[in-house]
Amino acid sequence: MDAWYVAIFAVSLASTAVGLFVGYQAYRGFRRHQSEAMQYLSAGLILLTAVTNTAAFVGSVLLQYGVIDAALQSPFTLGVRLLQFAGLLCIAYSLYRRP
Repeated sequence: MDAWYVAIFAVSLASTAVGLFVGYQAYRGFRRHQSEAMQYLSAGLILLTAVTNTAAFVGSVLLQYGVIDAALQSPFTLGVRLLQFAGLLCIAYSLYRRP
C-alpha cells in the first residue's frame, strides 16, 4: 500500500470517529434536556461526518476493486453529497428552531 492511501485512510477514520463522538454528545444532550434542536443537531452531525465519510470510503473501495461499475461513480458521488446536504440542513434547522 502506498503511504498516501494509509494517510488518507487514517485521517478518514479519525474524522469519522470524532464526528461520531460529537454527534453522540449532542444526542446525550438531547436525551438529557429533551431538546428537539439537539436531536436535529445530533442527526446532522452524524450524517455530515460519520455517514458520509463511511459511504465515501466504502464507495471508493468498491470502485477501486471493480465491485461496482465505474459508470456508477457520479451517481454515488451525488448520493454522498446529498447526505452531506441533509446533514447541513439538519444542523441549520437545529440552529434556527425556536422552542
